[in-house]
Amino acid sequence: MALSACAGLRKMPRMSATSPTTPSTQLLGNLQLQLTRHAPFAQMRSEHVAEFLASAQEAYFAPGEVLLAPSDGPCQSLICLRQGAVTSRDAEGEAPSAFQYEAGALFPVDALMGARPVRYTYRAQQDVFALVVPAAEVRALAERSAPFADFLARRVWVLLDLSRRALQVSFASQTLAEQSMETPLGELMRGQPFGVEPATPLSQALQAMHERRIGSVLVLTADGQAQGILTRHDILGRVTLKGRSLDTPIADVMTAPVHTLGVTDTAQDAAMLMSRESVRHVPVTDGARVVGIISERDLFALQRLSLKQVSTAIRAARNVDTLVNVAADIRRFATNLLGQGVAARQLTELISHLNDVLTERLVQVIAQDDGVDMRTACWLSFGSEGRSEQTISTDQDNGLVFESDDAAAERPRWLAFARRVNEALDRCGYPLCTGNIMASNPECCLTPVEWRERFSHWIDQGEPEHLLKSSIFFDMRPLAGHLDLAQALGDHVRECAAHVPRFLKQMAANALANRAPLNWHGGIETREVDGHRMVDLKLHGTMMFVDAARLYALANGVGARSTRARFEAVGKALAVPAHESEGWIGAFEYLQMLRLRTQIAHGKSASGNPNTVAFDTLNDIDRRVLQETYRTARRLQQRIELDWSR
Repeated sequence: MALSACAGLRKMPRMSATSPTTPSTQLLGNLQLQLTRHAPFAQMRSEHVAEFLASAQEAYFAPGEVLLAPSDGPCQSLICLRQGAVTSRDAEGEAPSAFQYEAGALFPVDALMGARPVRYTYRAQQDVFALVVPAAEVRALAERSAPFADFLARRVWVLLDLSRRALQVSFASQTLAEQSMETPLGELMRGQPFGVEPATPLSQALQAMHERRIGSVLVLTADGQAQGILTRHDILGRVTLKGRSLDTPIADVMTAPVHTLGVTDTAQDAAMLMSRESVRHVPVTDGARVVGIISERDLFALQRLSLKQVSTAIRAARNVDTLVNVAADIRRFATNLLGQGVAARQLTELISHLNDVLTERLVQVIAQDDGVDMRTACWLSFGSEGRSEQTISTDQDNGLVFESDDAAAERPRWLAFARRVNEALDRCGYPLCTGNIMASNPECCLTPVEWRERFSHWIDQGEPEHLLKSSIFFDMRPLAGHLDLAQALGDHVRECAAHVPRFLKQMAANALANRAPLNWHGGIETREVDGHRMVDLKLHGTMMFVDAARLYALANGVGARSTRARFEAVGKALAVPAHESEGWIGAFEYLQMLRLRTQIAHGKSASGNPNTVAFDTLNDIDRRVLQETYRTARRLQQRIELDWSR
């Protein structure tokens, strides 16, 4: 077996059980141990790893030597890098196209599986030792080893899944929860739901609840549709304390209408519904017919904290001191869910939801204390909270819009109220914004007309300061008070931006100022801090994707606020291949998850930037996924250059 791109290389004898030059048993054992430190070999059966080694030829490449090139023709072999570094670069040798492979990498997977030439030139950057396996042997092994085949077909997604699993294991000791929040409700239901007809007397319904030891009873029509529900909690207030006769039809005391979800909805959806509507039971439907019921206990049976427990405690708080204590539960709850393996999108959505509930309650408590009427004002959230993407370590980005015929006269009263809310949020663990983007700043406490004028000015002028503010303020969401006051502001921004192409071009240039941190060879570029190689997962991570999603959303009139929803909508608007837009989303959410993990670890040490991670502390899988993530960011930024450089 020989590679056309490997002329003149020193090759070891083919490893075969019958070859007279078979390596020693000890060498084969060492090679197998080395391989099983990396994916996909760590997931493969030992005999399949041994088959891979038996099919391989060991090769050495000197620094600067070419391993593969487009001129070699259809790819005939898979290379497994044992030691050293290899850079792939396009025909022009441009640095933006470079990508660096390190120990444990398999390449070129796409060219091999497609039986086509490679698109890039692969060159050794230092002494390289590799295992070279013929394409026929690779395909034969893929038929016998599912993990190997899955990796070849979905390399990046497999690495993402392995990273998520490793993260879940690392936090498993911090949580008792085992159920995935992505699980469809159809898989969580146990047995058939119990229901009665609307005319059923209370005595029969209560007797059935007692005998079945259930906490609720559904009220169903003849064709199985939900008309209402009666829970043990309802019985005290609606039956016992009201002195109702047990002959009363259950329809007279049931809760109606009842909130339902479908079998394809997830545990995440049920948890959010329970929290928002303050309910403990959710009927599950298949079509219109009820086929099951999910309770809070089903979702969080083994969990010390539940979403509804935390949100209920927040809503029941009567003063700021109580809210300060309850706020700590949000971070504990997030840690529990991280150990449960909840995805980044769901986890940040849940954190943002609880932060919303806390902020809304703070606004209500302080407004009542100050005699402020929130029917004439709305508390606004900006930045990550506006996108519902808050992580654990987050400061404040908020504002206020208020109705007034004399803004100058009434603004001081609103500023004093906002200052109390900002200070209370600071006590709850949300630090005051160092950039002063808070409702207590007169520039962030405006009437609807003033807000529109300010947004129009930023778009018309497009100064660097305006672009920076736009990246925060344009991710706006109404949170508490008179929500309609803020609804039109988002529409105003999109309409203005669509008529000023120059502003979008300036936003594109601003997004490109923060480049993907890959060096000339395509390796991850780090910054040394106190002798450690550090990576900023926000500045040189999630921010790249957030800026790109916002830019394309404004350019295409997309009203979605979250980065994921923006990418989904933009991908369709631009007719981008699904795998490309899914890559943007996967890369962003991986960075979010890595940030969450880093922030939890930072919370224990309370030192340094909570968004920076020491590169050398990352495991092999996370390093490889992080590099692929930055590669995706670089391609996205190249798309921005093409779209706005004209």
